[in-house]
Amino acid sequence: VSPAADPAVISPQDPTLLIGSSLVATCTLSPDFPLKAEDLYWTLNGRRLPAASYAALGPSTLSVALARLNGSRQQSGDNLVCHSRDGGILAGSCLYVGLPPEKPVNITCWSKNMKDLTCKWAPGTEGETFLHTNYTLKYKRRWYGQDNTCQEYHTAGTYSCHIPKDLALFTPYEIWVEASNRLGVAVSDVVMLDILDVVTTDPPSDVHVSRVGDLEDQLSVRWSSPPALKDFLFQAKYQIQYRVEDSSEWKVVDDVGNQTSCRLAGLRPGTVYFVQVRCNPFSIYGSKKAGIWSDWSNPTAASTPRSERVAGGCDAKGGEQNTTLRRELKQFFGWVKKHAYGCSNLGIKLYDQWRVWLQKSHKTRNQVGKEP
Repeated sequence: VSPAADPAVISPQDPTLLIGSSLVATCTLSPDFPLKAEDLYWTLNGRRLPAASYAALGPSTLSVALARLNGSRQQSGDNLVCHSRDGGILAGSCLYVGLPPEKPVNITCWSKNMKDLTCKWAPGTEGETFLHTNYTLKYKRRWYGQDNTCQEYHTAGTYSCHIPKDLALFTPYEIWVEASNRLGVAVSDVVMLDILDVVTTDPPSDVHVSRVGDLEDQLSVRWSSPPALKDFLFQAKYQIQYRVEDSSEWKVVDDVGNQTSCRLAGLRPGTVYFVQVRCNPFSIYGSKKAGIWSDWSNPTAASTPRSERVAGGCDAKGGEQNTTLRRELKQFFGWVKKHAYGCSNLGIKLYDQWRVWLQKSHKTRNQVGKEP
């Protein structure tokens, strides 16, 4: 159907307006259509607009005044419709009411095993524009090279994009995000990064948690380095977190270093613990950046031995010695928690320091052990 055959025309057609703007729209009937201005009414998003906002601008034209418009209820625009008295639709227009985009902020990127690059960002301080806003991630090698546009969006959230192909190493990249909608364009600050500075990897694999003999307050944790670490010349440091079965609060052990095993001490006897490990590659080819932590490994569970144990055999001295040893071990690991919590500091030197402390403590209390 040609425009001349339409029963009416709305002007302006599909306008774009800032929030708070006012608008006067007109519905003009076709000369061949047997209706008058007084036979018309308006709706906005299906709601009939009050007659007090109408004005007849001639026998075949009816206007409506809209003041202090709010943001569009939907990004595809609000529907302004001109109707005949019997409810028939004569003409329609979309109102796009919103704000220009803000400058995208907080661009962060990471590379999984140096094979790709994923970046995410925030859409400005306010974020909501009430209009469809398109975000484009662009990147190029610094000093040379042409602009490239990322293609795989929403891979790590609403505001993210994934570059799947291999990128050059030892080369700084410039990365930025452009936001555009019907009211304008905004460009983020440029972020410069080297792929080697934003590497992350898979979580450690083969995490095993086991008891340490009959020690009721300890568990041994060991794991394997992520496979990708074997392919690249970089080191990794690890973190452990653990919690008891009936708690959602994790306790983190920060000082594991680059070893692939650790002993947790000061635990509750007869308790189930869940343990996770994660990895952070660092010092990659001389990089000074802190690195990016991997996801946590899947939780691995183990329980500490119960404390209610009966010494076996008939040797009273042996039973008493075992009891004394257990009591001293408890004292030792209680002291460790206060003076040197963590895994990397456990050693003979620390044990010697504790023995000195214990002897001083015994002398102070005048407690002298006597063997029967």
